[in-house]
Amino acid sequence: TTVTSEQIEHLHRRFKQLSRDELTIRKENFDSIPDLEFNPIRGKIIHAFFDKRNLRQESDGLADEINFEDFLTIMSYFRPIEMNMDEEQLDRFRKEKLKFLFHMYDSDHDGKITLQEYRNVVEELLSGNPHLEKESARSIADGAMMEAASICVGQMGPDQVYEGITFEDFLKMWQGIDIETKMHVRFLNMEPIAPCY
Repeated sequence: TTVTSEQIEHLHRRFKQLSRDELTIRKENFDSIPDLEFNPIRGKIIHAFFDKRNLRQESDGLADEINFEDFLTIMSYFRPIEMNMDEEQLDRFRKEKLKFLFHMYDSDHDGKITLQEYRNVVEELLSGNPHLEKESARSIADGAMMEAASICVGQMGPDQVYEGITFEDFLKMWQGIDIETKMHVRFLNMEPIAPCY
């Protein structure tokens, strides 16, 4: 998928703004993003920007800092659908986005999402709702965890041991959900971070 020169210029301005005109961005640079401040999974989003798996590197773990090329790589997961995409391109596009999400859930980087990891993310997402008590959020998270288990365990043989949600399971769990248009980054707005003099 191509990125226009105008989009690259916009992202480069945003990168320079975040990095304070340095050549790289570090995690603390994300502290100046107002839209992220109250996001319940703020830590996971920032973590995802430095996850070497999302940077399409072979190695595992986290980068200490990212350059503009890395930033473009991460932002490519959030690009919109193009009207001229064929079925194969749409499928690849969807899988890339879901792989990014999968890495956010897989906090121990072992290639599987344990039910506890899944439950933690759902609980964190719900924690941002001021109208939902902590116990209710925990109940909903438990229900989501059980639903995930039923989807995954339903495909297992009687002699198999459940070790966690694989990426293939994750794809099945998200089947029918319009991730292509819903997964976006609002904090790319240039306006909220005006330099203070």
